[in-house]
Amino acid sequence: MKRKPLTIKTIVAIGIGAAVFIILAKFAAIPSPVPNTSIQTSYAFLALMAVVFGPIAGGLIGLIGHALNDAISYGSIWWSWVVVSMIIGFLIGFAAKKIDIESGVLNTKKIISFNVVQVIAQAFGWFLVAPLLDILIYAEPANKVFVQGLFAGVSNMVTVGVLGTILLLGYAKTRSQSNSLHREL
Repeated sequence: MKRKPLTIKTIVAIGIGAAVFIILAKFAAIPSPVPNTSIQTSYAFLALMAVVFGPIAGGLIGLIGHALNDAISYGSIWWSWVVVSMIIGFLIGFAAKKIDIESGVLNTKKIISFNVVQVIAQAFGWFLVAPLLDILIYAEPANKVFVQGLFAGVSNMVTVGVLGTILLLGYAKTRSQSNSLHREL
């Protein structure tokens, strides 16, 4: 099986996607009652980019965007959560072929598929990977990191479920459907 190289379009999308991820994470996050955790709109955008450009772009946008946001906002990078952002972008990107957003058709079945994938990806990342890496890398207390992971996961699932679906619907409307052209008589 021959590996398909990244196109210039995908590389540009990764750069722009990471920049938008940073802007949303920095300026469109909603504070939460859980310490060091906020409700992030950036994951809805990450999900859109992953569905449009695939798993490699989704993973790199999550990795680069989250790492740079941490560096800019806090002066250091919290690698356990950066890895989770990469995993989420990567896993959601695998839904790209099944959803086929470029067809211009985003029906109920595709919306459900998208949301099932994003919920599974986020549950894996936030409920399991982030807390375990926080404990292993930073020696954080288990009760603290599992509460943070639970809140981050649930809030991101809802945000992506609502905003991500709206973004996908809007994007799909910009694509022309293969049967949309009719010959005039």
